[in-house]
Amino acid sequence: MKYLTALLVFAFALSLARAQQPAQYSLYMLNPMGWNPAYAGLDNSLSITGVFRQQWTGLEGSPVTQNISAHLPLYILSGGFGINVENDELGAERWTSATVAYNYQRELGSGILAIGAGGGMIQRLLDGSRIRTPDGSYFEPGNINHGDPILPLGQETATVPTFSAGVYYISEWLETGFSVRNIAESKAQFSLLDLTLKRNFNFNLGFHFDVSNSLSLHPSALVRSDLTQTQVDFSVILRYNDNIFTGASFRGYNTVSTDALAILAGFKLSEKLTLAYAYDLTLSDLNTVSNGSHEIALNFNLNKRIGAGRLPPIIYNPRSL
Repeated sequence: MKYLTALLVFAFALSLARAQQPAQYSLYMLNPMGWNPAYAGLDNSLSITGVFRQQWTGLEGSPVTQNISAHLPLYILSGGFGINVENDELGAERWTSATVAYNYQRELGSGILAIGAGGGMIQRLLDGSRIRTPDGSYFEPGNINHGDPILPLGQETATVPTFSAGVYYISEWLETGFSVRNIAESKAQFSLLDLTLKRNFNFNLGFHFDVSNSLSLHPSALVRSDLTQTQVDFSVILRYNDNIFTGASFRGYNTVSTDALAILAGFKLSEKLTLAYAYDLTLSDLNTVSNGSHEIALNFNLNKRIGAGRLPPIIYNPRSL
């Protein structure tokens, strides 16, 4: 099992594989900007979110991900602007991306509809020295023989453009969005191997209900798909006094394949800072070699109008970050 991720890379190489699903997050509902460019500016102030995730701890080569997004409204342009930077390491692979996003916002019914697009660059690194294949030879120090001529022996990098687009609607009790990432399916060209960034789709749906003067309930779902594999997250968060929150999330691929049950919690450190944590209980067969997953998110919201222009007639911020 310790060579699991390396063997996955080997399988990708044999089939000139297309890229994996994007990085996994259990606290997805706290950072929509990370996967939908249309969300830029919908926090109605400068909002900066940093996320660190250690997945399947105890398993060699398991994913480690860092993400930081920053966005703010541009009222004078009736829209919002944002940037997103992510680093995702998985075994012998590393993805580093930097993208910018802009959206146009307008009132629709009792809410706000945003249409956005984004673009940037992704660097893919493949470290051949960490790949292990069933027919390879690795007994002599410094002497690597994968038994396959297309696999690199050392580090190789390739940088490609990436583009995304999305829509997002938010009101007092509802928020939903749809986005497409890697629209162009750019191909990362290594010396002997090409890997394509596969186009992927994201759909989210969330509701916000006041249970009492001090309690509110926030169920949500996120569906991610590359049209070959589809993953669904279902989450419920309970907030107290718009300050402390707790909840749970269930993630699976289909009715017979479950991935994890996540326990979520967080609270406001101040009027501008919110801290959140998620612990994933692994439900798949990896629970025999993994100690679960950890994720931490920190959000800073300036809570102050930026720039000239008119404020929207209604400000919705159901995430309460």
